[in-house]
Amino acid sequence: MKTVIKRLVFLTTQTTCFLAIVAHSSNNQADSYSQAQLSSKINVADDSVVFPDDAITRTIQNTTQIKRISTSDQGDLPNQYQESQQRHYSESDFVNGGNLNLDPQFKDVDIKLEHKYHHFDQMTQYLRQTTARYPSLTALYSIGKSVKGRDLWVMVVSASPYEHMIGKPDVKYIGNIHGNEAVSREILLQLINYLVTNYNTDQYIKWLLDNTRIHIMPSMNPDGFEVSKEGACDGAQGRYNSQGYDLNRNFPDYFKQNNKRPQPETEAVKEWIKKIQFVLSGSLHGGALVASYPFDNSPNSLFTTYSHTPSLTPDDDVFKHLALTYSTSHAKMSKGVSCQSSQTSFRRGITNGAEWYPLTGGMQDYNYVWYGCMEVTLEVSCCKYPPAYELPKYWEDNKMALIKFIAEAHRGVHGFVFDVAGNPVEKASLKIKSRDVGFQTTKFGEFWRILLPGMYKLEIYADGFVPREMDFIVVDEHPTLLNITLHAAKVSNRKEGFYYRPPNSGFSRGPFVPPHQPVAQESGIFSSITNGLSNVFNYFG
Repeated sequence: MKTVIKRLVFLTTQTTCFLAIVAHSSNNQADSYSQAQLSSKINVADDSVVFPDDAITRTIQNTTQIKRISTSDQGDLPNQYQESQQRHYSESDFVNGGNLNLDPQFKDVDIKLEHKYHHFDQMTQYLRQTTARYPSLTALYSIGKSVKGRDLWVMVVSASPYEHMIGKPDVKYIGNIHGNEAVSREILLQLINYLVTNYNTDQYIKWLLDNTRIHIMPSMNPDGFEVSKEGACDGAQGRYNSQGYDLNRNFPDYFKQNNKRPQPETEAVKEWIKKIQFVLSGSLHGGALVASYPFDNSPNSLFTTYSHTPSLTPDDDVFKHLALTYSTSHAKMSKGVSCQSSQTSFRRGITNGAEWYPLTGGMQDYNYVWYGCMEVTLEVSCCKYPPAYELPKYWEDNKMALIKFIAEAHRGVHGFVFDVAGNPVEKASLKIKSRDVGFQTTKFGEFWRILLPGMYKLEIYADGFVPREMDFIVVDEHPTLLNITLHAAKVSNRKEGFYYRPPNSGFSRGPFVPPHQPVAQESGIFSSITNGLSNVFNYFG
């Protein structure tokens, strides 16, 4: 495996043919969707991967139910460097002999997603039907169960649904955190349907699914939804889980101790985002029309309840951009009109969370501080649980915003961290200088960070290695690719406590925030650029 990964540093800028290994969702009983293979096909704890080396085929010759699909021989080049990003398939690559996505036993079955509210059994049936019909684009798994034993379903929609694509980001949407905020649940089901049915006809959707793994959880609070009432625009019936806890107040908090008893739903989400390194996330709510960005809490939250003081992150420019991406792509949100005369109006349809109202234990702050995932809270409807006949309007209002928001994961910088032998460095701590919320590499040495155009300095720290700094530039057209080589530290220079973890802070349980340390200038495999810096940046789209 190490031999395969070593080649990544050389393959990322070459037009190498990638081998995608996708599990074919088989079903011996064509008349029963219930037989579709689901969560057993994905092991969240040990996500399988796609290696950019066709030598890996030798390791899977005897593996059952494995479907090998070759991607474009043009590799991963951006739009501006290639005529087309079409993936070229031969008919023999597919069991259905022509339709690129449909399982043949379901190709004549119409799976119609109506604009209505889907209770748990109906939602489960639709998700099972979809993954059975589109086995090469979808994978269904459960991250856990609610208090009452309902599965917390997640649907992956991607050209590589069962495997992590090395060098390509994972993103997520979570809906229905509050059970009575029901619009989010339905528009996420509609999003799944839109992505799979437009893959072959919409080049933008095709590019998105070829280059991103999109994890969609329609309902984080299925128990609360089941006791909510259609037509109730306000109120709290169904808001909480079945034990009476607000799930968006149930996460660890960076600014103050959260003493609320952890709930099964939040524990499942915490374990999920610990195991899959998400780059970008949207948390969908209802009852307002605004995109709210971190922080949701502040150091002086007890004194800011009525003063509405902003609590800004080190990445405030990025979070504002992400919020604006959603609000300006939404049909109405950016107009900033309040849902009711008594409610706050939001300039351009965005707000800092704490400036709106501070809260402790919110999910978006937890994603950002603990795991470096940039999450924005998306309030997508004035009415929490409007009549079903209004659902088409809400879908049309949010459709383009949901799609464009996902694409923001491809903005900024990403790359790999290796040692001098070409082996990936796992859990290296990285930080953009002057932005003191860090992020880490995956077990394959990958990293991502969403940034706006500009000049930046990346700080890299890893146990047993000499720290490094690298200057790089981000442009608007495409992300910057950095391949970083770390040199082993001499034994005499290694110290315990290499990573700095502020005591009694969220950072001690999340991404490390290393101290500023002197960086040894090194020569490496890359050519020097301006100011004698030993690094290089490559672009791809």
